[in-house]
Formats: sequence, structure tokens, C-alpha cells
Amino acid sequence: MVPLNNLHPALLLLRKIPKGKVVTYKELARAAGTSPRAVGQILKRNPRTDICPCYKVIRSDRTLGGYAGETKGTNIEKKIMLLAQDGVIVKGGRIDARYLWSFP
Repeated sequence: MVPLNNLHPALLLLRKIPKGKVVTYKELARAAGTSPRAVGQILKRNPRTDICPCYKVIRSDRTLGGYAGETKGTNIEKKIMLLAQDGVIVKGGRIDARYLWSFP
């Protein structure tokens, strides 16, 4: 198991997203001081999904983006389920703006 102090700052920031909220790749990148594409690669390789909820990251157009290296299929279905458990509703493949959150 990878210790917290060995995780990328983008992964650690995921822990600060409140229940029922999501952030965009762009917002997470801004807060972590990196690029949205880099964030996507970091999340794809997240070794600590147990404590770093990467399912809470979506695209700027409020569509789902990817999850566990996939953009469709069972992993996306899992992302939708995890978001629903968190109180975030996905409708027509999009997430309403009221669920968006920004880092201070």
C-alpha cells in the first residue's frame, strides 16, 4: 500500500472534496499546479482509490470523463453508482452545475 506522503498532490486534494460535490479536471489541475491532462493520467493510476475518490472528477463540460482508465463500460457505470451514493445525480451523461465545487 502506497503511503500518503508518496502520493501526488492532486490525489491528496481529492480528499478535500465535500460529499455531494465534484470538481473538474481543470479545477483539480489548477489547485495541484499541473495540467488537466496530467491530472487525468495521475487519476488513471491512482493507487489509493480507497481514500482518494477519483470518481469525483469530471470534465469541464460536466460530462463524466473517465474512470479507472475507461471512458465507457463497466467502470463508467461504477463511477455513476459511486457518484449516486455520494448524492450526485448523473442525468443524460451530465452532472448539474449545482454539484460543482472549487478549491479555495
